[in-house]
Amino acid sequence: MASDHVTEIAVFAALFLLVSGMGFVAARWRRAATMDNLDEWGLGGRSFGSWITWFLIGGDLYTAYTFVAVPALVFGAGAAGFFAVPYTIVVYPLVFLFLIRLWSVSHVHGFVTPADFVRARFGSPTLALAVAVTGIVATMPYIALQLVGIEAVLKAMGVHGHWPIIIAFVILAAYTYQSGLRAPALIAFVKDVLIYLVIIVAVLYIPAKLGGWGDVFGAARDKFEATPKPDDGIVLGSAGQLNYAMLALGSAMALFLYPHSVTGVLAARNRDCVKRNMAALPAYSLVLGLIALLGYMAIAAEVVPITTDGKTDTNTVVPVLFDQMFPDWFAGVAFAAIGIGALVPAAIMSIAAANLFTRNIYKEYLRRDATEKQEATVSKLVSLVVKAGAVACILALDPEFSIDLQLIGGVIILQTLPSVGLGLMTRWFHRGALIAGWACGLAAGLWMLYQIPNPAKGKEHFGGSAYPLSDLGLDTSSTMYVGMLALAVNVVVAVVGTVACGAAGIADGADATRGADYTADEDDPKIKELDLAGST
Repeated sequence: MASDHVTEIAVFAALFLLVSGMGFVAARWRRAATMDNLDEWGLGGRSFGSWITWFLIGGDLYTAYTFVAVPALVFGAGAAGFFAVPYTIVVYPLVFLFLIRLWSVSHVHGFVTPADFVRARFGSPTLALAVAVTGIVATMPYIALQLVGIEAVLKAMGVHGHWPIIIAFVILAAYTYQSGLRAPALIAFVKDVLIYLVIIVAVLYIPAKLGGWGDVFGAARDKFEATPKPDDGIVLGSAGQLNYAMLALGSAMALFLYPHSVTGVLAARNRDCVKRNMAALPAYSLVLGLIALLGYMAIAAEVVPITTDGKTDTNTVVPVLFDQMFPDWFAGVAFAAIGIGALVPAAIMSIAAANLFTRNIYKEYLRRDATEKQEATVSKLVSLVVKAGAVACILALDPEFSIDLQLIGGVIILQTLPSVGLGLMTRWFHRGALIAGWACGLAAGLWMLYQIPNPAKGKEHFGGSAYPLSDLGLDTSSTMYVGMLALAVNVVVAVVGTVACGAAGIADGADATRGADYTADEDDPKIKELDLAGST
């Protein structure tokens, strides 16, 4: 009952109100002459330095759902849950060169979204529309999952019902509308400090109370040996090793294709800022590894996830662990860290989705002569709609279904890799072939996801992301991440289609970018400045 958690609720509410106040004050932080353009409202004036960018991107990528879902997966499946650690290590060197080039070309041309780049690079509004719609669809369930994280914390404090989530997102919507990207950038400082504090205390304090790390790992080993399953255990089974590797690699490639990830990068001041962040952000991976270990601590502490209406919510594993292990006041701090960890990415995601709609749908197809002020106004309004849609998902759908939607979202966003990721390195692909590859990759990915059952959850379809290779006629018990298989289909179609279009002499779109655009820095002139110089 909530009456048993008064101290926790009070601390949680106080810290939540503190960051909400910071969100409203953020409009005056690094104040711009006007917020009536997407550069200022949606990208913070493209002026964030290394420290702000580090907290912003880290606050964007390491979400409340990461805090609750990764340990919950370790709690239920063991070693398989640690896939998030190698993928966040692999991702930064993998995207290092790509993101620097994206920052530079976006600086020169004023791109706000990845679809803006695709529109200019391949001269195809249709391909840009495909990228924009893909980004919006993949982002929506991601926002909803931040609500799942908050809901798990509220359940642990004995607060049931959806009204606290609605209030939290109304406040979030209000200060995001007013302050734009500056709000999550400022709040990210508090969020990251709280998370580092809670995790450091947890890995020192909780194992000591449980008898030491030997007892923690021993309890985990005993649990998995008592209920043997092919891919469960503190050591990964052979059948799941390929899927583990491909899931980590696919997740790494997908991470910076998400629109909110690009938004954080484009807000950086210069190329060096992006470079320093790609070098420093792996520090978060250390924290993520420690977060994953909370799943084993929960096993040793004999945590029982909360059951509501006959359904067990495994996302409550970490909140219940904190409630059992920590003094009430510090449990409140830990819950606030998770709750605030939901607000930062949710704000950035809603801004990124709104910018995609404004730039690549509204301005491209509905109002080509839209002014910068009109663009900003539309983005602000759409950001409200996006948040309302995320809340509606939680109210109308089973949270378990929202998790499945996020899984589908990862497979979907990977299909923009040839046009966005490879497009940053080469102009070889034909725009028609990229559209065909995108469509075929999506169709193949969704078909494979539909074919995967999950008997444990009573699901005949969309029961996971590990596709049995035996279904492709291979004599093996191994599985493989659907996203990588779908991407392979995408790339093959794009390559074959490009060769075929070239042989048939089908006209391609014009490339509006130049080679020098991809190495430009903050002191290099922008297109608008060049236009002004040419008109004098």
